[in-house]
Amino acid sequence: MKTLVKSNFGGRPGFFPEFPDLFDDLFTKNIFSPVAKNEFTLPAVNVKDTENNFELEVAVPGMEKKDFKIEIKDNLLLISAQKENKQEEKKDDGQYVRKEFAFQSFTRSFTLPEDRVDAEKISANYTDGILYITIPKKEIEKKESKEIKIN
Repeated sequence: MKTLVKSNFGGRPGFFPEFPDLFDDLFTKNIFSPVAKNEFTLPAVNVKDTENNFELEVAVPGMEKKDFKIEIKDNLLLISAQKENKQEEKKDDGQYVRKEFAFQSFTRSFTLPEDRVDAEKISANYTDGILYITIPKKEIEKKESKEIKIN
């Protein structure tokens, strides 16, 4: 089993561990490149457990509805997306002056409680950079109580 360990200094000793990154980024990253601006990380997810539903809010700005894939496999909700960005600049003779492309993708998975969700009624909506997923809960059959008389 793997354990997550938080490191305050990114593995660097010293009083100001962020300075090496600052200088590395200053001389190695092209901050004006559109590819550098579109770096992508794993999206943040809010999960709400309401009386009737589980509600997920996935922060994924810059994507489109067609970029997403949502599926269920063996009580596992899989959310994935893939997007390709291309930029080309050509001279009049058709030769490339510059051609840049970038791919963004992620996959998140969530284990659903067995026999508690109605997989057929899951719905999703993408609005203003947030992917909303509603997972309805199945109604739990309430067992009637029966009083037993003592003889």
